[in-house]
Amino acid sequence: MATLDDLIHALDDSASASTTTSVRQPVALRRALHLAVEMGMAPSANDATNQSLRAALDVFALTRSLEEHYAAHPAARPALHEVAHALAVMDRSPLAERPDLLERAEREVLAHRPDADADDVLLWALSLLQHQAPAATK
Repeated sequence: MATLDDLIHALDDSASASTTTSVRQPVALRRALHLAVEMGMAPSANDATNQSLRAALDVFALTRSLEEHYAAHPAARPALHEVAHALAVMDRSPLAERPDLLERAEREVLAHRPDADADDVLLWALSLLQHQAPAATK
């Protein structure tokens, strides 16, 4: 059975030889690939395909690695509101300064949608922020 270590080793092997393969592609996808190459995505369809495949495999390996880490160390998994906070910080959102709203949004969203993600929490928290009563003026 393949392991994550095998996958990472294969991705790290930059000295491997090339091989020719035959891949079935939907016609529309192939057309889109050639249009993207014309627009500057990569020097050739072959390069674009290889870059895209590598990127997808890198994401898969990183995700799998994180999931294995969280399986071994469940307490290390961040709460949904913590992930939402990190996204808010990266986006320079005003929600970055409102962890209280993010925690509330997590509770409320999960009550209705157990499979919610951090983007759902951010959207809910943004709605909460927009609907707060304006501060009293002097």
